[in-house]
Amino acid sequence: MTQPLAPEHLRFAVLATDVLLFTVRDGQLCVRLIAVHRPPDFPAPSKGFPGGLIHPDETGRDSALRHLHAKAHIDPAHVHMEQLFTFSKIDRDPRGRVVAMAYLALVPWESLSDEERFDTEHTWWSPVSRATKLAYDHNEMREVALERLRSRAHYTTLISKLMPKEFTLTELENAYEVVIGKDLDKRNFRKKILKLNILKALAKKRTGGKFRPAELYKFVSSTIKEIEVL
Repeated sequence: MTQPLAPEHLRFAVLATDVLLFTVRDGQLCVRLIAVHRPPDFPAPSKGFPGGLIHPDETGRDSALRHLHAKAHIDPAHVHMEQLFTFSKIDRDPRGRVVAMAYLALVPWESLSDEERFDTEHTWWSPVSRATKLAYDHNEMREVALERLRSRAHYTTLISKLMPKEFTLTELENAYEVVIGKDLDKRNFRKKILKLNILKALAKKRTGGKFRPAELYKFVSSTIKEIEVL
């Protein structure tokens, strides 16, 4: 959120949106950050999540998608997004009274273009572990988003929104591990995940590399299902 607030905004609350967009990059859970140029009384630009004020003629979701495209330079076409939480602390923005609707968003790394993968000084992918000392209350947003993501990974198929269309069981297991932040028992994970009937084995294998060919799978449905996965 970088727009200047008009004088009347100092007396009345205004609405804004922020988007926490996650992906799995090189075996790490990463989040999209942008440079945040804060008010003049702050000494230097900071970093935070893409977002901004909601226009009078748009919904919260429309606003989040607009800021994701305009500020994070991400095409929303392959992004899954859902409302996360409303942040409304009185002093969360030093410029005035701003209430922020935060959205949790996920995108497979393989769905991103070369330009969307590229890091610049204005917008970049940061490992979640290094996404700290953020502007405004974005540290709190980060913790709420991670808690939601990890919780839903246990009892829904939400992690499908981080996976490519085709993947090996090892790749799926690795995605679960980076999301929940702990190692899984390989044998038990594979046994349970296959019993849930949420995956479909494909008639082809991943070849190349130093390991033997691995069977490929895809999720049976693109719809997120509530089911105890872990």
